[in-house]
Amino acid sequence: MVPKNKISAKNLINSFRCAISGFWEVLIHEPSFRYMVVIAVFVLIAMFIFPTSRMEKVAVLTMIFAVLCLELINSVFERFLDFLQPEYDERVRIIKDAMSAIVLVVSLGAAIIGIIVFLPHFYNLFR
Repeated sequence: MVPKNKISAKNLINSFRCAISGFWEVLIHEPSFRYMVVIAVFVLIAMFIFPTSRMEKVAVLTMIFAVLCLELINSVFERFLDFLQPEYDERVRIIKDAMSAIVLVVSLGAAIIGIIVFLPHFYNLFR
């Protein structure tokens, strides 16, 4: 392990490699994260197809990254809890459900923002 106070290009590159490896691990093994990434790609495409203001873009991007980050955190918590307590434990179930609820609430907020931003464009498209 390299001391934390030593910053070098090699350490930085290694940190990025670890982060990318972790991202791919979650992307490959967590279906819910894959679904969120696919939805994010479609939303990003819509954001550039339809004329959206800078503030709308900021709101949409903020929500995309919030949902993806919370889904990553949720996946980490689930794996960590499974590691700590391999057998079924009601307390672990409650923690996992609460973590999923956090992702759900932010996802609902993201969906509402998406509807506010994109619904007028879809309405005009089919008018």
